[in-house]
Amino acid sequence: MPENEKTVFVVDDETSHRWDSRDHLKPVGIKARGFDDPQKALAACSTHPPDLLITDVLMPGMTGIELATRVKSFLPQCAVFLLSGRAEATDLLEEARQRGQDFDLILKPVHPDDLLTKIRA
Repeated sequence: MPENEKTVFVVDDETSHRWDSRDHLKPVGIKARGFDDPQKALAACSTHPPDLLITDVLMPGMTGIELATRVKSFLPQCAVFLLSGRAEATDLLEEARQRGQDFDLILKPVHPDDLLTKIRA
């Protein structure tokens, strides 16, 4: 892997969202790994730390906010984007902000060009 290549973890329990994101990142030189289970993504962070975590907010077993908080606790330099198309995510995000955890929220569906623009910024 080239030294400047970024690694992105895409975590979403919906297969189509996970694969769509990965497919749009690969052609621009971003190595993306997809996970359908937040626990597996968390475990992979210890052996292959990502530069960016893109995660759905509402998933079974662990929310994306919980995943992001845990990843940031041992990888503080890892950037985080939360994805959601559901109103409940806004309440969870506000609760996290009140606890001092502030993450960017991207609304689904996200256009691939918009996602790339956000990543490059």
